[in-house]
Amino acid sequence: MEEKDVQQKEQEDVKEEVVEDAEQELVTEAESAESEEETVSNEESEKLQQEKDELQTQLLRVQAEYDNFRKRTKKEKEADLKYKSQSVVTELLPVLDNFERALQVEVEDKAAKGVVEGLEMVYRQLKTVLENEGVTEVETDGQTFDPNIHQAVIQVEEEGYESNQIVETMQKGYQLKDRVIRPAMVKVNQ
Repeated sequence: MEEKDVQQKEQEDVKEEVVEDAEQELVTEAESAESEEETVSNEESEKLQQEKDELQTQLLRVQAEYDNFRKRTKKEKEADLKYKSQSVVTELLPVLDNFERALQVEVEDKAAKGVVEGLEMVYRQLKTVLENEGVTEVETDGQTFDPNIHQAVIQVEEEGYESNQIVETMQKGYQLKDRVIRPAMVKVNQ
C-alpha cells in the first residue's frame, strides 16, 4: 500500500506543480493583457466618450423634435375643436338666408300670418343655436369697406357717403369666432 501512497503523493505533487505553473502563466498573461488593455482602453475610452457625446446630442435633438411635434399637435387639436362646427354652419347659412327672404314677404291673410309667425320662431331658434356656436354677423351698415370681411360686389357714387364706405348689404356675411366663414357682399361708395 505504501507504493500506492507514494504514487498518489507523486501525482498530487505533479498536479500541484501543474496548477502552480498554470496559475503563474495566467498571472503573466493577465499582466501583459492589462498593459495592452491600458493602451487600448485609453483609445477605446476616447472613442466611447466621443460616441456617448454624439448619442447624447442626437437624443437631445430627438427630444426637441418630439416636444415640437407634441406642441404642434396640441395646437392643431385646439383649432379643430374651436372650429369644429364650421362645416355645419357653412351648410346652414343658405337656410338662414332663405328664412330671411321668406320673412320679408308681406302677407295679409290670417292663416299666412300664422305660418310667418311659425317661420319667425324657427328662424330665431336657428339664429340662437348659431350664436351659441360662436357665429356672428359681419358688421356692414355704415362701416368702412374691409376686404378681409367684406366682398365688394358693386361700386357706386352716391351723395352722403364717404369714399370706401358701405352703402348697402347685398348678402350678410358671417364669422365663426374669429374666422370669416362667408364675407358680406356689399355695395361700396367710390
